[in-house]
Amino acid sequence: MRETSNPVFRSLPKQQGGYAQFGTGFGASTAGAARQVQMGQQFGNQQAPYTPPQTEVSRPLTIDDVVAKTGVTLAVLTAVAVVSYFLVQANLGLAGPFVMVGAFGGLALVLVATFGRKQDNPAIVLSYAALEGLFLGAISFLLAFQVQGASAGTLIGQAILGTFGVFFGMLVVYKTGAIRVTPKFTRMIIAGMFGVLVLMLGNLVLGMFGVGGGEGMGLRSGGPLAIIFSLVCIGIAAFSFLIDFDAADQMVRAGAPAKAAWGIALGLTVTLVWLYIEILRLLSYLQSD
Repeated sequence: MRETSNPVFRSLPKQQGGYAQFGTGFGASTAGAARQVQMGQQFGNQQAPYTPPQTEVSRPLTIDDVVAKTGVTLAVLTAVAVVSYFLVQANLGLAGPFVMVGAFGGLALVLVATFGRKQDNPAIVLSYAALEGLFLGAISFLLAFQVQGASAGTLIGQAILGTFGVFFGMLVVYKTGAIRVTPKFTRMIIAGMFGVLVLMLGNLVLGMFGVGGGEGMGLRSGGPLAIIFSLVCIGIAAFSFLIDFDAADQMVRAGAPAKAAWGIALGLTVTLVWLYIEILRLLSYLQSD
């Protein structure tokens, strides 16, 4: 399987045999049971022969599993985001705590899921969705609130339509094979993501030290450079969908267990959240001019 740019997808199981030791120990338990039966017969044990326990084997992953689990994850995120938005609208003081708790809590769960190999845990995935919903509702209000004379609902609606438009557009691109997911293509996207991450962190650190009037390099100032940076981020996020689709497709073909759908849902949601934030930022920049 080709390496994906999404860290959540990288540590997902590739096939049944490598997933949580499904089926391991079955041969040993069967052999032990056979020896037990032989010993019973040898010593005149007249009890019924021992019947080895049935080992539960997960059914293979399907596209329907991926769609269902992704739908549930996004539904939880959306419901919490709506509640978060209206709570912040009623009390602006909640915006800061919601953004901090949602952002850092969501990041912590992604790290736990990725490095702890717990992407198939629905509790972790849905908890991440709830925390990101808390973050998205608050940050959406704050970004829309900054735009003078603009309707917050219209701005957020445009960002949502743009996000899913890009998502389904890249799905069509992947299905038609218009852009092939090759190792070289994957390396380019990963390099782009690391470059963007370094720039984001550098801009944040410089801003904390008061460089550029607290704006750092100006990547989030709303000026021409900020618009270009958001366009680059949107482009990288969009192309990373192709790699994620390919990774999910390969997992289905390899017969990964159905529980892996939760990990795929988590990976896709992470990219969707990033894409939505960048589109919303770009719209706020354009409508502020």
